[in-house]
Amino acid sequence: MNRGLPRWLLRLAAGIETLSGLFGRLSAWMVLIMVGVIVYDVAMRYLFQAGSVALQELEWHLFALVFLFAGAYTLREDSHVRVDMIYRSKRLGERGRAWVDLVGILIFLIPFCVLVIWACMPFVVNAYQLGEGSPDPGGLPDRWLLKAAIPFAFSLLLLQGIAMAIRCVERLQGHADSSGDEA
Repeated sequence: MNRGLPRWLLRLAAGIETLSGLFGRLSAWMVLIMVGVIVYDVAMRYLFQAGSVALQELEWHLFALVFLFAGAYTLREDSHVRVDMIYRSKRLGERGRAWVDLVGILIFLIPFCVLVIWACMPFVVNAYQLGEGSPDPGGLPDRWLLKAAIPFAFSLLLLQGIAMAIRCVERLQGHADSSGDEA
């Protein structure tokens, strides 16, 4: 008899991990687009003396989105910032690392994500209701879209934390690490 986690829970974790992978790939493409926009903007400014406020704003919008959308992917790939001196210790072992991850997710990651999502929503709604755009002439309109990316990205991070918690419980039950498909 299999005493492991229900299959639907493991499928949920795999689906979340796939979603995180999709946003990781989207972030990689946005880096390429951002580089293209920057090269074009610099060439226009220095070769033709024709700058654009909208292009400069697009650069920092893309920069923000790259980091926001890559957060869940970074967590999925175990490339996030952590105090590895203890975590990577041979004495801690696989079960110890699973406990450290699970406790960190439950005590720090999930509550922090919920707090950021909750705190950002009025900020986004207000920007939408005001029709907030760039304060600079020639800047980009609809700044609420960029602001909406903050709670969206933290929702992705929250979901990836849930998937990671499921994987931790799976490891603690003695099952092999089956950390989702490569995406």
